[in-house]
Amino acid sequence: MKQVSTPAATASNVHPTRADDADDVFYPSSDGRPMADDMWQGTALRSAAGDLESVRPKALVAWAILVYPEEGNNKNRVASDVLVGLGLGTHNRSSYFVWEEGKPPDWVLEVASPRKQAEDRGYKRRYYAEMGVPEYWLFDAKGDVYPPGTPRLQGLKLVDGEYRPLESRLVDGKRTIRSEVLGLDVRVEDELLRFRDASTGKDIRHRDEIEADEERAKAATEQAQAQTRQEVALRKAAEARVAELEAALAALKGGPSPE
Repeated sequence: MKQVSTPAATASNVHPTRADDADDVFYPSSDGRPMADDMWQGTALRSAAGDLESVRPKALVAWAILVYPEEGNNKNRVASDVLVGLGLGTHNRSSYFVWEEGKPPDWVLEVASPRKQAEDRGYKRRYYAEMGVPEYWLFDAKGDVYPPGTPRLQGLKLVDGEYRPLESRLVDGKRTIRSEVLGLDVRVEDELLRFRDASTGKDIRHRDEIEADEERAKAATEQAQAQTRQEVALRKAAEARVAELEAALAALKGGPSPE
């Protein structure tokens, strides 16, 4: 990767300086900023990461992670909201080191917040293009962060070193963009992203929806088991009562009691 220009220096964003010995470089796993600036951003990025993990189980899916494109340079880094590395496996990492993974991320999503929305649409867009990330996506979960007239969801494809918009279309009356990298259709649904498997046409269910179904299934199973136990108890009580009545009837007749 060529040297990436950076904005004005701050405590967590400085011009990169090359270290003399790459083996002695410490790579922080945090840039000191909060993982999310507000609940809209945090909920949207966690939801997207969870959905992508379920549909691409063999891929690396990470959120709120630092990406280092250049070995030996711990100042040249970028914090990604959500990234996907296809074929990289799911083992844990402290950060995303491009030289160790063998490639940049295949897909990156930045969720807007008032503090960083201009950075996402400007500096980070250039940075990821320079790094060679094939697709870069932008999402305004709150719906009022981007300037008026800007789509809440934007999918960008790297073409000749620059990002160009992916085509959007209406699917079931909703604006949808297909990720060529992931093979997923993506749309805005309330304050979250909804992914759909392009090969099957089926929506990817959110993790909380799956968990809610599991809870309902568990409750239904427990209710059925309780009802079964109640029915067994009632049947045993009825059998015992029948036995008592038969014994009483036999005693009245003076005959032997039935066994």
